[in-house]
Amino acid sequence: MQYKIIGEPMPVVVCDLNGGESMITEKGSMVWMSPNMEMQTSAGGIGKAFGRMFSGESMFQNIYTAQGGPGMIAFASSFPGSIRVVEITPDRPVVVQKSGFLAAEPGVELSVFFQKKAGAGFFGGEGFIMQKLSGHGTAFLEIDGSSVEYTLGPGQQIIVDTGNLAMIDATCSIDVQSVKGMKNVLFGGEGLFNTVVTGPGRVTLQTMPISNFAGAVASVLPSSK
Repeated sequence: MQYKIIGEPMPVVVCDLNGGESMITEKGSMVWMSPNMEMQTSAGGIGKAFGRMFSGESMFQNIYTAQGGPGMIAFASSFPGSIRVVEITPDRPVVVQKSGFLAAEPGVELSVFFQKKAGAGFFGGEGFIMQKLSGHGTAFLEIDGSSVEYTLGPGQQIIVDTGNLAMIDATCSIDVQSVKGMKNVLFGGEGLFNTVVTGPGRVTLQTMPISNFAGAVASVLPSSK
């Protein structure tokens, strides 16, 4: 499989497949394809289907396969930003934000990821459940806005505002801390909690979460009477 990403800030990844090669996606992200691409919809087992549902994806996977020769298929981002390419290997699974998965080769498995600490789930900004990508193959992820990556050493931490955490290596851990000072809480405009990521591992942040964008738009819309 060969690919190219074009068209930011509304990007699309165009994948060129050899005959018999496949791509999987779990939502309506396919935007165009060659006529010889055949689609099959599969739940992939009840346990996996419900795991995908709880992690913010559809219960079903769409599998596109090039029939009778080379084929082409394109997947588009649903929000202005970027598409990130991640090579998944058995020794490097990653954890991503809900609805961050765009498409992948069939060797990549999507499953539910529970935070080890309940506080991180309830207050960390991305909900109690995130997505874990494991297995082997190339995966494409949606990033809201631009992406910034940091590599944390063992015990090294970074504090992230709500919703800006896009992806971490599975070796990282997540917790929350409350904003200190009543004045800061009431007038700081940063919410009650921040997400704390602890290394070792890579951390990918996004500059414009869709939730922040929606809030900014809502703030300037006229109120209904």
